[in-house]
Amino acid sequence: MHSIPQALVRAASLGSLAAFCAIAQAQGGAAPTRGELLYTTHCIACHTTQMHWRDQRQAKDWGSLKAQVRRWQATTGLQWSDADIAEVAHHLNRTIYHYAEPADRVSRLENASRTPRLGVSMRQPPASKGSTGAPS
Repeated sequence: MHSIPQALVRAASLGSLAAFCAIAQAQGGAAPTRGELLYTTHCIACHTTQMHWRDQRQAKDWGSLKAQVRRWQATTGLQWSDADIAEVAHHLNRTIYHYAEPADRVSRLENASRTPRLGVSMRQPPASKGSTGAPS
């Protein structure tokens, strides 16, 4: 009879647990954020929750958390935008780290959640010169 290496069994168990948690969290009612979707798609296979709680973690505050997200997305060749990096860092901060975020970061997120999707703008186009804005 062949024995399965303990490390392989452990890795498979952690991977299954991470996938189950991601599915259970996604079914919690609220739509997942962009940061959560990016993290779940590209990071969770290697970076389980245990990775974030270890004693040697590199993220010690908001700035270093964002720097680690930037580092790892570059290492894996993902080419994320600054906004994507910020979204993933915010997801990790909201769910795991709970570091203080800059006030301008929080207000931008709140405003972004109110921004219409699909490129639709709620702003009125500027009135042309000589127009009073009243219907003719």
